[in-house]
Amino acid sequence: MKLHTIDTGYFKLDGGAMFGVVPKTIWNNLNPADENNLCNWAMRCMLVEDGNRLVLIDTGIGTKQNDKFFGYYYLNGEDSLEKSINALGYSKADITDVLLTHLHFDHCGGAVEWNADKTGYQPAFKNAVYWSHQKHWQHANNPNPREKASFLKENFVPLQEAGVLKFVGDDLKITDNISAFLGYGHTEAMMMPIIKYGDKTVMYMADLMPSSAHIKPAYAMGYDIRPLDTMAEREAFNQKAVENNYILFFEHDPVTECATLTQTERGTVIKEKFNLSDI
Repeated sequence: MKLHTIDTGYFKLDGGAMFGVVPKTIWNNLNPADENNLCNWAMRCMLVEDGNRLVLIDTGIGTKQNDKFFGYYYLNGEDSLEKSINALGYSKADITDVLLTHLHFDHCGGAVEWNADKTGYQPAFKNAVYWSHQKHWQHANNPNPREKASFLKENFVPLQEAGVLKFVGDDLKITDNISAFLGYGHTEAMMMPIIKYGDKTVMYMADLMPSSAHIKPAYAMGYDIRPLDTMAEREAFNQKAVENNYILFFEHDPVTECATLTQTERGTVIKEKFNLSDI
């Protein structure tokens, strides 16, 4: 088994939205905002070589939206989903599985692309099975007003229409080495992949902890539909992460890819930061 970071570029989001009720005087030291109160965030995915399967976890924002849409998010950086996959010696056609943690546009936009003449959409990974959670799928297709702008149906409905969508079973397993646990604070039934990597366990944090700055339970995003549940989920996870020495992989941290946690008198804090390639 091999694990690879897939960098798909950066985008900007309002700092207040990303840190919720935490004052700017505090969070601005963690990820400094620009003159528009926007902070830069990664859209970092993962590629897992697991036997004869090549599993991509999340796909970034994609390329098919119009310039007006992308203009809201100030896309930046030289990396892209396809370039990062190609740099590892693979093509999009080599991907066997795409695991979508949830269907917000910055996590699944790259799952679907325009067809050749731009008359419709097609799966971006033509030989892959796409995995979602049935409860989350139903939620995304019938969104509440708060989340409606984050669920763009062109990012995921074409997968079902193409017959490549599958729902994870009750055991939440994708392969013998990749499973998931669910969260309900950020959105309904978000999957956080659990990767067994030798004697280590790598936890793909998705938006339960979008960055290393979000370890603290109170740092709940304004995007979370149930912020109190986010806090409870983080508290419970932090305890397990310390006890089991989990390696946390952060999807949106602009600098830090991975970290471990430790318990102190001040609560749970970062023990060590490192890159996925250092494991």
